[in-house]
Amino acid sequence: MFQRFALGFVGLVAAASVSAQSGQWQEGKHYFKIDPPQATAQTDKVEVTEVFSYGCPACFSAAPKVKEIKAKLPANAVMTYVPASWNQGEQWPLFQRAYYAAQTLGVAEKAHEDMFTAIWGGGPLAVVVNGKIKDPAPTLEDVAKFYEKYGVKAADFAGVANSFAINTKMKKADAYIKAVQVDSTPTFVVNGKYRLTGQSAGNWDNLQAIILHLVAQESAAAAK
Repeated sequence: MFQRFALGFVGLVAAASVSAQSGQWQEGKHYFKIDPPQATAQTDKVEVTEVFSYGCPACFSAAPKVKEIKAKLPANAVMTYVPASWNQGEQWPLFQRAYYAAQTLGVAEKAHEDMFTAIWGGGPLAVVVNGKIKDPAPTLEDVAKFYEKYGVKAADFAGVANSFAINTKMKKADAYIKAVQVDSTPTFVVNGKYRLTGQSAGNWDNLQAIILHLVAQESAAAAK
């Protein structure tokens, strides 16, 4: 009973904070309803999911803004990540595999920002050099060496990354991305029900405000 009341209170507070702006946001223009809605991993939290890739330069540029959005989520909401794989030229399938391996090994969150830097900040996993696709491209062995600084042996990382469990997670990620109709990154999905991007929102301030509005909306609905 207390948890239900607490979630309701959080939802009402969050709703009040964005109520003045919420009238501006139009479904079908600034954000889009997902039909049918997709199940979320956590039934007791409102999920805000970023569909991204470490190999996506726009995701690298957006990372500080995503971090800011994550920090502003209420206690009953959580940020999750689903890596995309459709761009083979920038090694997205490799980085999708790497993310799920790191998640399984408990180091994905710790290494998240560093991974972007290793790829787009002139680090050891660069996919583009002087405006051209790097040849040879980084390999799984290169990624495994990168994660050694987080206490994971390269052989252990490679073993997990090549496992049946990771292959299954990758297939599920691809199916999820198709189901929520994501065709660009970064894209955000709120509670499996709404999809939006910086472009649809107009700018990053709007994007953040809409996400918080939808989180408040979902919180209030869950409290009823």
